[in-house]
Amino acid sequence: MFKLLKDKLKSFFGKSEEYDKKEKKKKEIKQPKEKKSKKETKTKKEKSSKKDSYSKIADGFEEFEEETKSEEKVESIEAKSAEVGEENVEAELKEEKKGFLSKLISKFTTSKITQEQVEQIFEELEIVLLENNVALEVVDKIKNNLIENLVGQEAKSKDIKDRVINSIKKAIESVLIDSPNLIDEIKNHQGTYIILFFGINGTGKTTSIAKLANLLKKNNISCVLAAADTFRAAAIEQLEIHSNKVGVPLIKNQYDSDPTSVAFDAKNYAEKHKIKCLLIDTAGRMYTKENLIKQMEKLIRVINPNKKIFVGESTAGNDMLEQIKTFNEALGIDGIILSKADVDEKGGTALSVSYITNKPIYFLGVGQEYEDLKPFKKKDILESLGFD
Repeated sequence: MFKLLKDKLKSFFGKSEEYDKKEKKKKEIKQPKEKKSKKETKTKKEKSSKKDSYSKIADGFEEFEEETKSEEKVESIEAKSAEVGEENVEAELKEEKKGFLSKLISKFTTSKITQEQVEQIFEELEIVLLENNVALEVVDKIKNNLIENLVGQEAKSKDIKDRVINSIKKAIESVLIDSPNLIDEIKNHQGTYIILFFGINGTGKTTSIAKLANLLKKNNISCVLAAADTFRAAAIEQLEIHSNKVGVPLIKNQYDSDPTSVAFDAKNYAEKHKIKCLLIDTAGRMYTKENLIKQMEKLIRVINPNKKIFVGESTAGNDMLEQIKTFNEALGIDGIILSKADVDEKGGTALSVSYITNKPIYFLGVGQEYEDLKPFKKKDILESLGFD
């Protein structure tokens, strides 16, 4: 666009010069030499001023065009730099988490590690843990375990670095509960194995049930779903869509019907048809609603499930701790599934809920597909904290 304007201006300048020459000749013929001289001087000044003015405009367009090209070049370079940066973000984050480890060893100045030295090096580790949503009481527990493992160790030995890192790993692992193999438990159980799911609204409970049903089917374990969430609008239809896609039967009733009666019908159906596992979906309940908790107590009393699993979001952080404490005190949690673990870059929530409830985490939800249900392993938490 600017080139076109510039060309037009140059064309105009050329026409102006030719026009001025013609006018000059006409004036030379009509006017005497004396007068012509004065007017000619005046005309020359006007022409010069006019020409200079147009030239400045043209030069201005040229400069603007060059600046625009320069800016586009800078933007292109910045865009390429951003692309390269994005590719290395994950690696850089890991290096940040690991970076403080190399500083730890230099703090040991005595022949044997003292408690004061451990507390000093723990200050940096504490920041890493807190930034990763690890609850304060869990951080204190890790600190005490680290003091127990390190104090009195030889500080100048060649393997001190590995010893310190292993001690940190051991201290973190000590607050995690080993998760039993739920698939093996179900297979080895006599009769129908019943799992009841609960949690607050929006945590991905229904989707987690569908993922587990898919996993059971892949392991040749028959299962049936129970739509005991008769409160939330479209909850029954949502579970029905999942049951059709996974290919497992669903027991349901009308909205506002008693959830316990739906679960009871599903239990009878499973036992009659010798189905190995029953998965019961329930309405999401706010942990502050006492009447909803009491409704769940009734269902548990009548059905007597083998497992009561709490489903919570990994990204909820410390807010989830209050939820899970209330559910555990009122209903008794047997295990945990953490959804949305694929978008949780910190990983500290798993560390906290496992320690505070003293219950195992069975699975992590790591995506939107039915296959995206990952058995929980201690090493996953260590990796998320930068200790792989």
